[in-house]
Amino acid sequence: MRTSNSASARRRVVAAAFLGLAVALGSGLTAPALAADPATLSGVILGVGSNETQRIVTWYSSADTAQQVQLAPTGALVNGEFPASAVTFAASGAANIATSGGYNRHATITGLKENTAYSYRVGSTDGWTSAYAFTTQSFEGDYDFLFYGDPQIGSSGNLAKDQAGWVDTVNVSLAANPNAEILVSGGDQVETANTEAQWDSFLAPTQLKSYPWAATIGNHDVGGKAYEQHLYTPNTDRSGAYYSSGTATGAQSGGDYWYIYKDVLFIDLNSNSYATSQGGGGDAAHLSYVTDVINQHGGEAKWKVLVYHHAIYSPADHAKDADNKVRRVDFSSKFSDLGVDLVLQGHDHSYSRSYLIKNGAKANADEQPGAADVYPGPGGVLYVTANSSSGSKYYDITSPDTTGTSGAGNGADPLDAGKYWYNSVQNQEHVRSYVKVAVRSDKLVVENLRSGTCAAPNAAVELGKVSWCNNTDAAQPVGSVVDKVTVHPFHGDGQDIQVNVPNAAPGEFGWTIDGYNGLVDLGTAIDHNGDYFEATGSINPIVVSDSRRSLAPWSISAGVGDFKDAGKTFSGAYLGWTPKVVTAGAGAKASAAVGSAYDDGGQGLSVSRGLGWADQGHARGTAKLGADLDLKIPGTVDKGSYRTTLTITALSS
Repeated sequence: MRTSNSASARRRVVAAAFLGLAVALGSGLTAPALAADPATLSGVILGVGSNETQRIVTWYSSADTAQQVQLAPTGALVNGEFPASAVTFAASGAANIATSGGYNRHATITGLKENTAYSYRVGSTDGWTSAYAFTTQSFEGDYDFLFYGDPQIGSSGNLAKDQAGWVDTVNVSLAANPNAEILVSGGDQVETANTEAQWDSFLAPTQLKSYPWAATIGNHDVGGKAYEQHLYTPNTDRSGAYYSSGTATGAQSGGDYWYIYKDVLFIDLNSNSYATSQGGGGDAAHLSYVTDVINQHGGEAKWKVLVYHHAIYSPADHAKDADNKVRRVDFSSKFSDLGVDLVLQGHDHSYSRSYLIKNGAKANADEQPGAADVYPGPGGVLYVTANSSSGSKYYDITSPDTTGTSGAGNGADPLDAGKYWYNSVQNQEHVRSYVKVAVRSDKLVVENLRSGTCAAPNAAVELGKVSWCNNTDAAQPVGSVVDKVTVHPFHGDGQDIQVNVPNAAPGEFGWTIDGYNGLVDLGTAIDHNGDYFEATGSINPIVVSDSRRSLAPWSISAGVGDFKDAGKTFSGAYLGWTPKVVTAGAGAKASAAVGSAYDDGGQGLSVSRGLGWADQGHARGTAKLGADLDLKIPGTVDKGSYRTTLTITALSS
């Protein structure tokens, strides 16, 4: 924990630093008893929030009780236990659909700090899940995200094989990209909207509790409410216009949403609602939504990425679908006008990367198939369709026709007659894959990577759903690149100049616990002939840094509450200490020793006492403060394992 102050006002910063102090009388430390859990909690998944400082956690509960998410920095946990200062976020939710029973809950975690490891759990004081962990990274600069096409768990008819392929893709992709920051869905998480066994298999990868999932609704997800129950999303407009039925209260899931993650504005659409004849607002409603979001928030990001399920430029079974031909006309010109950079799609269970498309046509007739670098110019948009990430279903590439080489047409590419006019790359090997997008200040790098081979787990191949598999392990192993393209931004006729500004150079006062903030275990107290117990130890050192030009004074003090073991207690006044300067610097001086109340009848550390300080005009620098602890307790104190918390206060001007 750290505080800083560069202003002239005097500030008092209090932090429960979790220098947990524990002492045992007559035995070792014992584990606290846990209350019985009245609710079964399941289906925990971490989702994206509105920005980098947020996450949304969603789960199922067997009971309709008040629940919450509890969060703490991982370093603050002591023996796996959450500290008293852990923050909680209240959950909301409702009863599930009748076929699944139970209830759903979700809570939004806010106020996250960058470059911090966190642990969280869900439930209540009546019972918690296990602790799960995630780590934030820098909130500025480059990052990678992963895009997964249609897991569609259950599609092969063999749930176990579909789950195995999906779990393997998640394992492979995150082993290769452990620092990926978000996982983006192409839709169709499951085969049948309300089949909870399929959702259980989709949620099987443990990483979905640690890496935020950015959900997308597919045509196999839309037919029930389980999608919304399992995958709560931020900034979601649940107006009837964004539901194909025209109502959010019906049996379907839906809604459009957006979020900003670092330099990317993501907008996610329910492409199942595309025609007003269905009851919803159709494509026009989505285009209005995208326009409004980009007008309001486009200036907050360098890149604009759209995500929806139904691919409008794809090479396989759905390439000639009537609804996609309509969207190919409705969407393309507007996306070009709005400066969209990348569109991520699913649905067609094959991989494709489009040429740069502008206003429904190839932006540059000279762009070559498979070009490694593309330069959009004003209005050029790259469309990517992902293949199956689970191996549950593949669609074979289909042939062009004579319907034209722009707009809604599916004609042949003049540069490669075997492909559709709009696709630079088309691929189907009947092997699992995923897409990695590297977000850089001056480019987007899009790669399609193999997460499997013809071998198991590959349900569609194993079960004979497809008659061939075109992959050679030696030449095309797991992790090999199917396709890679770098998108360079358009700079117009001028020259853009960029500079990265780092965090401000130190010019502040602050403190932190040195190294691991572990439990300060005073061990088993020594019995002195029944008169008193005594135990000694040392606090975890405190590092103080001060680089302010004002050379203003500072001080660090601390105190404890009562030592407690269930219903048993004794006063913190019996704890004393002798402060010391472990490493000199920043003008640090050790405060006076404080005796135990057992010796002097005083208040010991039950009131805040000085640990160290520095005068006005001290040298800038860093110091390390410590203290030796002396605990003396009357012999009448009952046997037990007692614990308290040392609360540290920093004062600076």
